Amino acid sequence: MRTFVLAGGCFWCLDAVYRTLKGVHDVVSGYTGGDLANPSYEAVCTGQTGHAEAVKVVFDEAVIPAEVILDVFFTLHDPRQLNRQGNDVGTQYRSAMFYADAAQKAEFEAALARAAEYWDGGIVTQLEPLGIWFDAEEYHQDFFAKNPTQGYCLAVAQPKVNKVRRSYAEFVRAS
Repeated sequence: MRTFVLAGGCFWCLDAVYRTLKGVHDVVSGYTGGDLANPSYEAVCTGQTGHAEAVKVVFDEAVIPAEVILDVFFTLHDPRQLNRQGNDVGTQYRSAMFYADAAQKAEFEAALARAAEYWDGGIVTQLEPLGIWFDAEEYHQDFFAKNPTQGYCLAVAQPKVNKVRRSYAEFVRAS
């Protein structure tokens, strides 16, 4: 099993998308990249802790290649938006890839290079060393599945899930 820690806006969207993919064994929403020990959602939302809303994606590379996990990341959010995704604004919504070691950093750099061929304009995705990880509160875990009719899920998460399902159909779990 491999684990990538990725941030690209609200973690609910990343969580929802990655849970649809074959070979993804777990997705955990949480916080990393900041200074405050044991941050709460409310503290992170202030934008003052330095943390990003992120997901830990645990996947089986024998089923889904690492490159696909990373290319999906660049499909489901706009990596040209600095410290925001749509109406979600603040450093906690930054586009970032948190690497565990030099080899993972190189994988992330290669994914950034692939994404630059697709996206017009400058990509602002940050590469950061993986610091301390804090799981988000339980109600954030698998939020989309638990709240499918919630307004944000319908307006923001569902279109991202649909886009990835179309673009990566061969890797989508059977419903």
